[in-house]
Amino acid sequence: MSQADHSPSNFIRQIIDEDLASGKHQSVQTRFPPEPNGYLHIGHAKSICLNFGIAEHYQGKCNLRFDDTNPEKESVEYVESIKRDVQWLGFEWSGDIHYSSDYFEQLYGYAVELIEKGLAYVDELTPEQIREYRGTLTSPGRNSPYRDRPVEENLALFTRMRNGEFAEGTACLRAKIDMASSFMVMRDPVIYRVRFAHHHQTGDKWCIYPMYDFTHCISDALEGITHSLCTLEFQDNRRLYDWVLDNISIDCHPRQYEFSRLNLEYTVMSKRKLNQLVTDGHVQGWNDPRMPTISGLRRRGYTPASIREFCRRIGVTKQDNTVEMGMLEACIRDDLNENAPRAMAVLRPVRLVIENLADGHEEILKAPNHPNKPEMGEREIPFTREILIDEADFREEANKKYKRLVLGKEVRLRNAYVIKAERVEKDDAGNITTIYCSYDPDTLGKDPADGRKVKGVIHWVSASHGVPAEVRLYDRLFSVPNPGAADSFEAALNPASLQVLEHAVVEPSLAAAPAERAYQFEREGYFCRDSESGVLVFNLTVALRDSWGKEGA
Repeated sequence: MSQADHSPSNFIRQIIDEDLASGKHQSVQTRFPPEPNGYLHIGHAKSICLNFGIAEHYQGKCNLRFDDTNPEKESVEYVESIKRDVQWLGFEWSGDIHYSSDYFEQLYGYAVELIEKGLAYVDELTPEQIREYRGTLTSPGRNSPYRDRPVEENLALFTRMRNGEFAEGTACLRAKIDMASSFMVMRDPVIYRVRFAHHHQTGDKWCIYPMYDFTHCISDALEGITHSLCTLEFQDNRRLYDWVLDNISIDCHPRQYEFSRLNLEYTVMSKRKLNQLVTDGHVQGWNDPRMPTISGLRRRGYTPASIREFCRRIGVTKQDNTVEMGMLEACIRDDLNENAPRAMAVLRPVRLVIENLADGHEEILKAPNHPNKPEMGEREIPFTREILIDEADFREEANKKYKRLVLGKEVRLRNAYVIKAERVEKDDAGNITTIYCSYDPDTLGKDPADGRKVKGVIHWVSASHGVPAEVRLYDRLFSVPNPGAADSFEAALNPASLQVLEHAVVEPSLAAAPAERAYQFEREGYFCRDSESGVLVFNLTVALRDSWGKEGA
């Protein structure tokens, strides 16, 4: 399927256009290179759409590669979730899936090459000492006392590291660059460390693992990547990216280009913080519908098309900015307003009896599944003497601005008749338990014959045929626009981010609603059936754009 045809141009496309026109490249090869240490979030969706979209636009190829150099934080669960998310968004990678661990032997060989050239050395400073020697942003670093070891000694020590003769933290391999560099990343960065950890792809074959910055550029080169696209926080790392490739015997030298990462209001994009939300129990898992993860958005009812459209609208620039949550919500509203079938659900039910209908009256009414799309068909709705309406849709007294049911006044039942509230019944605490009404049998699909004007429309469900359901109303996970800047991002959590309504009732057609299928609950919002619940549960995807009186569809 084509996801890229209508994407606007950007500075990266302009670079690629120039590269193809000049003959620098004959074709385009990109990659999406996630670390499998968590679930993907909406920020990764931007990168997915960019990398796969560019490859598709230029009839090139895009690899899915897992940069799996940190086995302690990685798992097969994360690998599988990432594959699922990429495909759900509508993209397919070229050929087989790639892993940086596929190249561990070659990476080791390139590290040996750097040692042989006098450009890498085994350091036995502790991690704390290495940090101390590195200096600060305003003061240069100091050379390690092990920096000038002979090549032969470094080769022997590196072999011993591979053979498991060093404990973790007692030795590492560092690139020999410049401890006085104004770029911290160039101050003899660590490129291999000892880790006795089981790897999800290579098992226990290795006890030394290459660092990300060393691995990433070589993996790009081995795969023939033409344009290595990453976010702005890797801008300084480009110097190390180029240094490694310039100093090993490898033919391909990809170029790295940086674009601004996605910052979204009322959430966090740090996988570390997202993981903390999960492990500390603030959410129910990586796919909690309040999470900005792709799996969380999917469970909440977001569609692939809406996320792709969001990524298209925000564009690709070098300018850091924060996107309003409303832009993401607008994308899903636009999608669902066009494509979601309509249904009726009463979230906070109160009993209503139509007294001039006979006991046991049952009538099947027809309602369109979409007001503007007759091709989506109709559904049957049972109409009975007792129905349920939302408690917010009735008042004993109200001013003229209130367009719902008022004692002594009329209102139309959606897809049904005009009713008039005659009296109410209350419990000992004064709460309304039943509303008694009459109905005009000559108002199905038409106005009252005598010209009475009925302005309000309310939704309803048959009391005897309605299906009990739980409805979960989701709000923003955090109560402040920039929780990452708070003293404690956990303290910024929104205590009202989830409200559970256990006594909702939905129309019978929703009893067999498929998981993650979105519906517009008329006058309430867009909802989808929860994919993780055995019973009937609906999650709020997004509220209607306007108030109930303005949102008739």
